[in-house]
Amino acid sequence: MPMSTNLSAGRVRSTYEFIKANRNHHSVLVMCRVLGVAPSGYYKWLLHPISNRAQEDARLLRLIRASFTASHGIYGAPRVFLDLREAGETCSKHRVARLMRVNHVRARHGYRARRWAVGKPSVLIPNLLQRQFTVTRPNATWVTDITFIRTWQGWLYLAVVMDLFSRKVVGWCAGPTIGGELVLNAVLMAVRRRRPRGTMIHSDQGTQYGSDAWRRFCRSNHLEPSMSRKGNCWDNAVAESFFSSLKKERIKKQIYKNRDLAIADVAQYIDSFYNSTRRHSHLGGVSPEQFEAAHKPLRKGLH
Repeated sequence: MPMSTNLSAGRVRSTYEFIKANRNHHSVLVMCRVLGVAPSGYYKWLLHPISNRAQEDARLLRLIRASFTASHGIYGAPRVFLDLREAGETCSKHRVARLMRVNHVRARHGYRARRWAVGKPSVLIPNLLQRQFTVTRPNATWVTDITFIRTWQGWLYLAVVMDLFSRKVVGWCAGPTIGGELVLNAVLMAVRRRRPRGTMIHSDQGTQYGSDAWRRFCRSNHLEPSMSRKGNCWDNAVAESFFSSLKKERIKKQIYKNRDLAIADVAQYIDSFYNSTRRHSHLGGVSPEQFEAAHKPLRKGLH
């Protein structure tokens, strides 16, 4: 009976393991002939039961798990692959995806996207952004928005300001109330960090962004306000996307014991992970701070 050449690597290993388990009861040569494997291959496998490929897979899997854990369980195969490539590994993206799939290393899923009707533009502040989310220099366009976080003390409200150039969160503020002071403190942080001149700042039509205090603050700090159409989240999709990532990657299904713990966790996510480490697909797989560092020559002459 000829030896089979069509057995998969996994099937061959299973066959070898069967022969090894039964070698005290049956002839090895007979079992090899009946099961369609070569005796020489079986004896070679006894000396090296784990193939070089399997050993390399095991080594890569350790690196994959390290990258996955460092991302707090949010990286899928494309971003894990970038981590490995940055570390000097030469494996393919498909191999990373296969190892993650076979070993049940799965990134957390996000929320289902909501559908929004087309709303009316603001009467007071026009929509200057017009969904032009890709900009070529820092501090040209910022976006800002508010979300809420559950705690056992009650709601915690979070306002953020993001630079569309690098997707970096340049200012944020969290507090127990959703008044105008929340958004002003978030933008004040951004102004002190970036010192803008003629920067567009885009928001939704929340009352905080339509107030006299908001417009006065923008004028005195060289900011040009822009406002989404009413009820249309796509006009401010980048800010919405950040909140989706925050809730998927850090907050999802969690109710914090108190507001202080929630604020500390949000601060850690923004300052120690999102801005500095988290790979961003829009930025070619690097973090916002890495993207800005790579484009420092573009920032010469900016105030």
